[in-house]
Amino acid sequence: MSAVMEEFSKTIDDIDFREEFAKVGIGEILDELDRDLVGLKPVKTRIREISSLLLVEQIRQRLGFTTEAPTLHMSFTGNPGTGKTTVALRMAKILKQLGFVRQGQLISVTRDDLVGQYIGHTAPKTKEILKKAIGGVLFIDEAYYLYRPDNERDYGQEAIEILLQVMENQREDLVVILAGYADRMDKFFTLNPGFRSRIAHHIDFPDYNDSELFSIGETMLERQNYRLSPSAREAMTGYIVRRREQPHFSNARSIRNALDRARLRQANRLVAQQNPVRPEMLMIIEAEDILASRVFQDRGGMDSLDNLTSDFEGKS
Repeated sequence: MSAVMEEFSKTIDDIDFREEFAKVGIGEILDELDRDLVGLKPVKTRIREISSLLLVEQIRQRLGFTTEAPTLHMSFTGNPGTGKTTVALRMAKILKQLGFVRQGQLISVTRDDLVGQYIGHTAPKTKEILKKAIGGVLFIDEAYYLYRPDNERDYGQEAIEILLQVMENQREDLVVILAGYADRMDKFFTLNPGFRSRIAHHIDFPDYNDSELFSIGETMLERQNYRLSPSAREAMTGYIVRRREQPHFSNARSIRNALDRARLRQANRLVAQQNPVRPEMLMIIEAEDILASRVFQDRGGMDSLDNLTSDFEGKS
């Protein structure tokens, strides 16, 4: 250690990072992320790593070390319903708490919010969105749709050029997160190297396994004071196995939609009953509320649920 560094180290106290995390509220946000999102261990690990880096950078600035503003633009890749928007919201909070953005708002957009339909329309649309996002995070879902090289009259390239300029010039007060399917995002970055060079963190969101999806469903119900009966739990395991095999499966989003429909059927069933209903019955989803789904119509309802439950347990 040089004499200068040795003398410097004598003038400051040791750094307690637990205390530092608590002081800026980052630990609480990360704990919320663990509680609110099932699974996603590699994603949570990466968010903690980024948070730790930013905290260290903040402390280095406070101590007078030479620092440069870190590049924080990100790419979130994965299938629908894997928690990308939820993580982006938490990331916006973390960035605000650490002072890397001023306000911490999340502005979520798609191509239609940025790209116009005629000459002169795209620039003002894109700039208006960026104006709202400055000081926070701009989340662009299905970002690959911005670029359509097969259409000569497409105005997506104009939006891309504006975005790239602002991502470079305003990177001290704006973080852009691009999101979408992994293979399409890879192609998008290949065709738009300017984006790849500005993205510091590439985070892949894995699909949930069957037991994680079941846990997510139970958590969704608990938040609304519902629960599954024992037979409904069995039906739900079967639903998850079958639904995953069908087109347009969207992880947690598909589970939420399924439970919303189950609640509709439960409500209709209760209202149609001739006898008075006990209050606790308002909280219980029964197997019939789930088995009425079209997912079961072509495979015999409960007939093969025993086999499906075994499959589910084997995948958990």
